[in-house]
Amino acid sequence: MIRQEELRKYQVWFFLFFIVVFMVWAGCTTTPKERQKERSTPEGESIGKYYHFEDVRVPRELNYQQKKSFVYETPRFKAGVLVFTKWRLDVDSLIDFFHYHMEKDNWKLVNSFKGKESILNFSKPDKTCTIKITEKWQGTTEVEIRVGPLGEKKM
Repeated sequence: MIRQEELRKYQVWFFLFFIVVFMVWAGCTTTPKERQKERSTPEGESIGKYYHFEDVRVPRELNYQQKKSFVYETPRFKAGVLVFTKWRLDVDSLIDFFHYHMEKDNWKLVNSFKGKESILNFSKPDKTCTIKITEKWQGTTEVEIRVGPLGEKKM
């Protein structure tokens, strides 16, 4: 026969097991309020962010390098270089991200080069954007976004 102490021990273990299972189950569910918030989040907001240029979306997982970046602005135009880095990044998915979101922001792909260093060139009627994606030897990926006015043609 099981003694009273052993029975008590089994009851405690069962209670702890039940608490752990309940916490795991509760952690995996969302409340109706959370689900409503997820639905009301604008598409793309959770995966991208606009930095100094309102028409160049950048993936949220990239880390902005303020010391390597600069923006020059006049009443007529805004130009600059934005630099981002990320450890262990899938470059193909990054290229796909920029192709998709730049097109959504009315940029036209001019050309692209893909290799150890990939370059995407986009244009609008009044400005250009070059995105250079470089895979560094230590495992980081650097993304350099250059935006500037479109040069005028000389006659």
